[in-house]
Amino acid sequence: MSTFIELVVNGVASGSVYALIALGFVIIFKATEVVNFAHASLLLVGGYLTAVLHDDIGFLPALAAGIAGAAAIGALVELLVLRRANVENHAVLAIVTIGVDIVLTTELTRRIGTEVMSLGDPWQNEILTVGGVSIPHTRIAALVVAAVLITAFLLAFRYTSWGVAMRAAAEDGEAAALMGIRLSRVSLGAWAVAGGLAAVAALFLTVFPTPGLDRSTSFAAMKAFPAAILGGLDSTTGALVGGLIIGLTESLVTGYQGDLTFLGRGAGDVAPFLVMFAILLIRPAGLFGTRELTRV
Repeated sequence: MSTFIELVVNGVASGSVYALIALGFVIIFKATEVVNFAHASLLLVGGYLTAVLHDDIGFLPALAAGIAGAAAIGALVELLVLRRANVENHAVLAIVTIGVDIVLTTELTRRIGTEVMSLGDPWQNEILTVGGVSIPHTRIAALVVAAVLITAFLLAFRYTSWGVAMRAAAEDGEAAALMGIRLSRVSLGAWAVAGGLAAVAALFLTVFPTPGLDRSTSFAAMKAFPAAILGGLDSTTGALVGGLIIGLTESLVTGYQGDLTFLGRGAGDVAPFLVMFAILLIRPAGLFGTRELTRV
């Protein structure tokens, strides 16, 4: 029973981190209707800056610099690449983000090389044991920080002028523009916020029990893509629920790998995508996604 509780707690903690990344996908899609395939490279930017700077300026200032750097790169991608692409087809713009991801990831992996970089987190490998259940401090920190950030975002999305502008742009961009909302500013802000959230997620993807930041970190980040899809790309609530589903699925399947030998090795890495496919077969728009109605 203690093993099951540990797996559930770890799954919820991982799922909250995936929810942060999925939320970035959703924010950009709601603001621009573009699927951002460069999101994993933004995460890698934030993690790399934190890892490089923490020895010189300390953990918290380095994390702040990583968040600011990832937000700035996200804003620059929107400003210098997507806005100047002069393409109205959102599918083409999504392909453009693939090119951006390749460029950024290639440069960052060249800089990282074969090194495994520490982000200098204060929790290290400390473990809390309660009633025979062992939980790493990093998992607790991930759950608390993700809960605070997601709550803050949802409140801002609901009550601030920026949130109102984003919701208006997502509902009807043309009408929002006619009402004086600057869609370009909404898009720029969405990319910056998504980059900042990705940088925070980079921290908790690379701390204990993970060895650290390496060139494969961006691949681990893409596990959050099924979370955004199965929750619904236009739903902030879906990002949260999808992240938790993916985190729990990955944790439980990996933890009980010995009892699931018929699935083959590495089933935990594949399970999130299988869950995504299964849900999309039933609900093509995702669990909370908006279904498009077409007059025939």
